[in-house]
Amino acid sequence: MTPRIVALTAAAAVAGCVGAAEAQGPLETERAFHALVADVSAERVRADIETLVGFGTRHSLSETASESRGIGAARRWIAAEFDRISAACGGCLEVRTVAGVVDGERRIPDATEIVNVIAIQRGALDPDRVAIMSGDIDSRVTDVMDAVSDSPGANDNASGVAGVLEAARVLSKQQFAGTIVYAALSGEEQGLFGGEILAAHALEQGWRVKAVLNNDMIGNIAGVDGVVDNTVARVFSEGTRAVETEDEGRARRFTGGEVDSASRNLARYVDRMADRFVPNLDVMMIYRLDRFGRGGHHRPFNDAGMPGVRIMEAHEHYARQHENVRVEDGVAYGDVIDGVDADYARKLTALNVVTLAGLAGAPPFPSDVAIRGAVEPTASLSWTRPEGRAAANLAGYRVYWRLTTDPQWTWSRYVGDVAGHDMTNLVIDNYFFGVASVSTDGVESPVVFPGAAGSFGE
Repeated sequence: MTPRIVALTAAAAVAGCVGAAEAQGPLETERAFHALVADVSAERVRADIETLVGFGTRHSLSETASESRGIGAARRWIAAEFDRISAACGGCLEVRTVAGVVDGERRIPDATEIVNVIAIQRGALDPDRVAIMSGDIDSRVTDVMDAVSDSPGANDNASGVAGVLEAARVLSKQQFAGTIVYAALSGEEQGLFGGEILAAHALEQGWRVKAVLNNDMIGNIAGVDGVVDNTVARVFSEGTRAVETEDEGRARRFTGGEVDSASRNLARYVDRMADRFVPNLDVMMIYRLDRFGRGGHHRPFNDAGMPGVRIMEAHEHYARQHENVRVEDGVAYGDVIDGVDADYARKLTALNVVTLAGLAGAPPFPSDVAIRGAVEPTASLSWTRPEGRAAANLAGYRVYWRLTTDPQWTWSRYVGDVAGHDMTNLVIDNYFFGVASVSTDGVESPVVFPGAAGSFGE
């Protein structure tokens, strides 16, 4: 296969010529992205949720030796599913566990091995550039230390793990420029330990993690607020980077970037993908790291400097979270499968699928993006153009701009295969600017805001 079609070989499949060696155009790639969305199955997602619920409890401190109950059985089944998916694509996935021992913590007082199950789909051009999709294996009831009682965790978070498995089934049929990691994480309810362990592993392995799509509760449509809605998903993202230095913060104060971290522009990218490719699904971008006062498994990656967002349902039902299964005063409590809408979980999974296809199919993200133009009639952007095999699918760049009060990028201009561009007669004071890379197949990276405030890293 020549590098020019690495962005997405599904385009060739749509055209009826799998394995064709010519480059696909933007129209064929767009059709292929729609085909990926259509390939996601609500029936398979529901079946995986049912299997995970069937393990009784998946508490991080639960049984590990049993073949039918507890988190040990659940993670072995997930690994077997990844192996089955890999066998269907000729061994295209590297299935492994990434583990660490946690001890002396409030919710893990005794030494416990926290085990993540991951599957790696290596990129053909830029294998160290990584996009991660994650869900949480573990579940809990009212007492966070109760590792014995039945804890179905159908929505929280069997739905997220089922989405990860389904994404692997769909995307493993294709080949991409960058690497995709499908991750089932443990230890979330006990303190986000699985994410910490995988983030540390990513750094040790030299992965250049450009995006983490954390899926935590993607199946409930009936909210405690009385709203029933299967058409909206929330995406949470941090505004300024957790790893910002004092000097970087000082620069941001004078040049902007409070709402343009890499995580925030990743959220905008997810929103655009929903608008373009997922019918009857709108993204509500939440300008907050996570729900008020609460946490999710994208946070450890943010803490390590990796862009990450949380994708989840728009209307939560708190009686179906972290509760023993029971009926009390006429109210049904517990996270059982009856509270999961499989078609809604399918839509959110499809959103992940098409977003991952874009992230992995794009050329190297713009790096070293800089801007100048104070007291000038022109805003001048510059960036570093990559060389070598990683850039084999790079066609050029698109400059974006928007009013400072606009939530989404409004205007754009394709400027070609250059290392900078002057936006003449656009006063830098009045707009925010960014730049995205564009592949030979028409796939774009997220928009990168200038300076450290918006950097996706090297």
